[in-house]
Amino acid sequence: MSTITRSVAFSLGLAIAGFSGTASAQPRSSTLGLVRSISCEFPLITTGNWAADGTPSAKTEPAKMVLRYNEIDTDEGSASVEGLSGRLYIITRLSGVNLHLLAIDSAGPLYITTVFDRPGRPGRYKAAHSRHEFTDVSLPGFTSRPEQYVGDCEILE
Repeated sequence: MSTITRSVAFSLGLAIAGFSGTASAQPRSSTLGLVRSISCEFPLITTGNWAADGTPSAKTEPAKMVLRYNEIDTDEGSASVEGLSGRLYIITRLSGVNLHLLAIDSAGPLYITTVFDRPGRPGRYKAAHSRHEFTDVSLPGFTSRPEQYVGDCEILE
C-alpha cells in the first residue's frame, strides 16, 4: 500500500469514527449558558463606509455605548435588550462557550452582540457588538453605516 493510500485510509478511518485531533475534545461548559441578565459597555467603535467610487474605508474612535440584556433564556433562545431603541425582544444562542444575542429590526438592520467566555477586565467578559445597517444620509447620533464595537460585559444575574 502506498504512503498516499495509507494516509487517505487513515484519514477516512478517523472521519468515519467521528473524531479528529481537535474535534474529539469535549467542549468546555460555559457559565454564560446560565446568565439571565448582562450589562455590556463598548468604549471603541469602528465604522465602515464606501467612497463614491465604491472603495471601502474604516474609521476607529472612542464610543460610549451601553446595552443591557435581560430575561436571557438560552434554552428557549430568547431575551430582551434595553439601549437600542427602547426595549426589544431578541434571539439568543449559546454556541460552544460563546453567547450570541441577535436583534433583527423589521426595517432591515441586524444587530448582534457576542459575549466571549474569556475574561476581560476583572469580573467582566470580552464582547463585540456589530450593527449591519446602511442609509444614504448619515445623521449624527444614529447608525447609518456598518459599525463594530469592542468592549466587555458584566453578569448581573
